[in-house]
Amino acid sequence: MPRWTADAVGLIGGYLLDAALGDPRRLHPVAGYGTAAAALERRLYRPHRRAGTAYTAIAVGVPVLAGLAAARATRNRPVARAAVTAAATWTVLGGRTLRREARIMAGHLEAGDLQAARGRLGHLCGRDPSALDEPELARATVESVAENTSDAVVAPLFWGALLGPAGLLGYRAANTLDAMVGHRSERYARFGTPAARLDDLLNLAPSRVTGVVTAAVSPVAGGSVRETLRVWRRDRGDHPSPNAGQCESAMAGALGVRLGGRNVYFGRSEVRPLLGDGPRPSAGHLRRAARVSGAVGVVALGMAAALAAARGLITAGGGGGGAGPEGPHKTMTPVRRSRR
Repeated sequence: MPRWTADAVGLIGGYLLDAALGDPRRLHPVAGYGTAAAALERRLYRPHRRAGTAYTAIAVGVPVLAGLAAARATRNRPVARAAVTAAATWTVLGGRTLRREARIMAGHLEAGDLQAARGRLGHLCGRDPSALDEPELARATVESVAENTSDAVVAPLFWGALLGPAGLLGYRAANTLDAMVGHRSERYARFGTPAARLDDLLNLAPSRVTGVVTAAVSPVAGGSVRETLRVWRRDRGDHPSPNAGQCESAMAGALGVRLGGRNVYFGRSEVRPLLGDGPRPSAGHLRRAARVSGAVGVVALGMAAALAAARGLITAGGGGGGAGPEGPHKTMTPVRRSRR
């Protein structure tokens, strides 16, 4: 195997493993990371940003260093490098699980089983489901599928293509911290800000790629590329998140539905602007959203593999020691449940 193809092959292999197997049922590495991050939080927590910055630096820095060490150890062994990248990719992706949750929710709503649907919503987001009816449960699911298509598929592939195993592990670590401490609450108002800002920064490019690709693949769900782009351009800046609006507005356009409104969490509520035109989502829209998410993932994989191969070829041509940025001539200056 040529050295410059190692990361590209690894990304494809890891994506196929996720598509075939999904998340491990037990002993998921991301769950183990979450346990370790929670233990670190108990030791470092103080109600100010300095403590949050130190916490974020350690909790993200350790996985990045582990990824760099693995990349350096395999820099002259492309088969081993591809295997390491594939394992890291499978660990951090959540596309199959995301699509499965959407279809399970669709089944509950189609059967009229609101109790089961409310109980299942916690697998996707942090809203209080106790008073949600079918349209609101469907809306929460569509919004979570849209956002997590970027967070759990496009963004990991993007950073894996740019930085190899270090990018994969570092992105997932940062995204997991955001879900743990990056939300608005009295405890995390200051401590969680650095993790939330880092996650926002790492998702700036992937979320916009997700919006554009969602428009491109919208015909798989009966949507129109032109209409999806129109809604995306019009509504993407209305969302309070710099990234979620990119994904949600595009999904709203692709499905021809209206998203946004009042979200009730445990102990607080938020009113979000409306995105898209048309009716509120229903059970049938969830299966279409899953199809869009899957198509976006396939396109993002092709883009990421091409980017990784190009990066590796440039590195190899420049005399670097491997397929990634850890070569001697290169220098470098982490399905999560949405906190929605």
